[in-house]
Amino acid sequence: MLTEELTNINVDKSIDARGTSCPGPLLAAKKAIGEIQEGQVMEVLSADEGTRRDIPKWCTKKGYEYLGTVEEAGYYKIFLRK
Repeated sequence: MLTEELTNINVDKSIDARGTSCPGPLLAAKKAIGEIQEGQVMEVLSADEGTRRDIPKWCTKKGYEYLGTVEEAGYYKIFLRK
């Protein structure tokens, strides 16, 4: 998805893991994914560089749809669909 599409997407669950380092954001995402339904969108906020690689890999492994990443000032917004 394009950055503009991602910034306007309806998010069903937002996880703020900016205060944690690897593997904290991924663990938070794994815990929270059970709280949303199939087809819903979750965003993970992370300041950890490794999360940009970890979340897409995890999505592929688990069959979730990685939608993209938006870089903000000092952190990333990573989007996925269950």
